[in-house]
Amino acid sequence: MRTLHTFVALLLLLQLPLPLFAEEYPPFQALVDATPENEVLLPPPGTYSGPVTIEKPISIDGRGEVVIDGGGKGSVIYLDSDGVTLKGLRLTNSGESHNDIDSGVQVRGNFNVIKDNVIDNALFGIDLGQAEFNIIRRNRISSKPFEMGVRGDAVRLWYSFNNKITDNIIRDSRDMVVWYSKDNLIARNDARGGRYSLHFMYAQHNEVIENHYEDNQVGIFLMYSDGVVVKDNYIAHAIGPTGMGVGFKETSDVDVVGNRILYCATGIYLDISPYDPETTNRITDNVVAFSGIGIQFLNDWQGNILKRNRFKGNITQVTVGGGKTANRNIWEGNYWDDFEGFDQDLDGIGDKPYELYGYADRIWMDVPYAQFFKGSPVLEVLDFLERLAPFTDPDMILRDEKPLMSAEAM
Repeated sequence: MRTLHTFVALLLLLQLPLPLFAEEYPPFQALVDATPENEVLLPPPGTYSGPVTIEKPISIDGRGEVVIDGGGKGSVIYLDSDGVTLKGLRLTNSGESHNDIDSGVQVRGNFNVIKDNVIDNALFGIDLGQAEFNIIRRNRISSKPFEMGVRGDAVRLWYSFNNKITDNIIRDSRDMVVWYSKDNLIARNDARGGRYSLHFMYAQHNEVIENHYEDNQVGIFLMYSDGVVVKDNYIAHAIGPTGMGVGFKETSDVDVVGNRILYCATGIYLDISPYDPETTNRITDNVVAFSGIGIQFLNDWQGNILKRNRFKGNITQVTVGGGKTANRNIWEGNYWDDFEGFDQDLDGIGDKPYELYGYADRIWMDVPYAQFFKGSPVLEVLDFLERLAPFTDPDMILRDEKPLMSAEAM
């Protein structure tokens, strides 16, 4: 009954004379101010002006019929409360300040729900700063039509813990970033047309599950972010000079399990990972296929366990910078589509180990300027001749003692 009284009062409020011009809308802040705590605000359909500041627990349901226009200044909604629900709104036309993190919604509270909204023409989408136990679900988010580097991030977490970012559709934003934040769930999001689908920095114990990341410059990149689970994600078409599906930078104790990493410049990139020598990274049951490089090690490192992965259709399966080896890691039971061997006992495992050597094709691995010629006919001929009659012993890059004979045998 109180909700009905509030709704009637708001209708009366909207009937007050307002100075309307071509670019002016009634202020949404007046509706928020008139709504008691813990009540539901059901605004009449239409377009309203922002920005809006929410400092009390209320629920706002736009039912897909309400637009809040930020007027090109600041954030559209500043949410500085606990227990707020925002749903069914279109939030548009934020400011353009990176310093102020102009956003569709700036969240500075806990236990809030932001779901089923459209956020467009907003520099940043949803920004969570020191915010905990929030739910960000089923929103459609896009940035301003700027060059990639000066767009804002679709979702940004800063010192924010125990949040759930799920089932959102992200288009043409810059990144999704998780900085100094832990124990967050990032699941079933669909992000395309950006730079980093997902970028962690100093962010521990997060879960990344069943996301679809396609046509971004980088899939998932983990910097100084330990204890992360990356499971059952689809990552495709991360291309360009720095394109990679999953990247590690001084990151330890990570599980990368059951992902499909396809058509990337580099499938998986490892830079001094694991950084903690007392830990490992577990890379298991993934498909790494149709990429320029399947797995790239920046240098001769150890501590990674690679089991039951499928390497198919990559131009180069594994590379190691500096003319070194990846054989100090554990390789076991992977499928290699270039394995040359038999399975006479029909146990599904090759009768001899899979061994990958570096021949003349190491030129482009060790000399940066030679990378321009990677895959060229000249290097392919040199590599073929070197395999026929090597002048020196080739470097063994890796040895898998139990290679699988079939990609389906896992």
